[in-house]
Amino acid sequence: MFGGIEAGGTKFICGIGTSPADLETTQFPTSSPDITVGSVIEFFHKSRAKLQSIGIGSFGPLDLDPDSPAYGHITSTPKPGWRNFDLAGTIRNALQLPVAIDTDVNAALLGEARWGAARGLTDAIYMTIGTGIGGGALVRGEVVHGLVHPEMGHLRIPHDRTRDPFPGACPFHGDCLEGLAAGPAIQARWGAVGTTLPPDHPAWALEAQYLAYGLNNLAVTLSPQRILLGGGVMQQSHLFTLIRREFAQLLNGYVQHPQLLDQLDHFIQTPQLGSRAGILGTLVLAERAQ
Repeated sequence: MFGGIEAGGTKFICGIGTSPADLETTQFPTSSPDITVGSVIEFFHKSRAKLQSIGIGSFGPLDLDPDSPAYGHITSTPKPGWRNFDLAGTIRNALQLPVAIDTDVNAALLGEARWGAARGLTDAIYMTIGTGIGGGALVRGEVVHGLVHPEMGHLRIPHDRTRDPFPGACPFHGDCLEGLAAGPAIQARWGAVGTTLPPDHPAWALEAQYLAYGLNNLAVTLSPQRILLGGGVMQQSHLFTLIRREFAQLLNGYVQHPQLLDQLDHFIQTPQLGSRAGILGTLVLAERAQ
């Protein structure tokens, strides 16, 4: 049995199991580190399962360099109280178990690669579009890490200020992809949350164009076999059709592959595991922590 923790900005999900068939979960609201992580630790202490290890998929940014003294820390997050918090070390010390940590989007991608829409693929991208925008990349069967980890939400994309004078909502970059297309940007620009806007509202054509810009950059850079789009904003199912249309127009037939010419429904699609992708991916991380 493995333990998993999906650490999100609004809630922490804890799970115990080995696969979708036996996964059992609970969740806690994200408040201060002491309260939230204390609830997580108490949950695992009370569990009767004999756990081999723990996997953590967390909001970030994270320090994922095993040689760094800050390995496993949440670093420059704007979330109050969590900056420079040692998430992996606190869990490891409290539970006395091996711990593996990665970004929440990388965990979701690992879950989809094992049991979901990226199963059998060697190269794929998972992006979540919600209160922020994050992305993970699978290349030759392994999630990408480098100096730190990919920050796909902070791609710089074209911003036509005549069409869209909104300056952007990212506290670091203003009008990066996240600053223009994440949920808070939609609400700030239009004065209403996305879930209240009808499908024919101009917000969605603009949203689709911004996301298509980002996906084009990623497609020509990493050449994935599939792109999965999750998160709260993508619950607007009509967005997929708009994004695929914009994506095709922007790519303009340059990459001559059937996936990109007449199979965009398969190339850009929803995660198969839905909201469970992240917590299931933490089981894959835990498996690798042994």
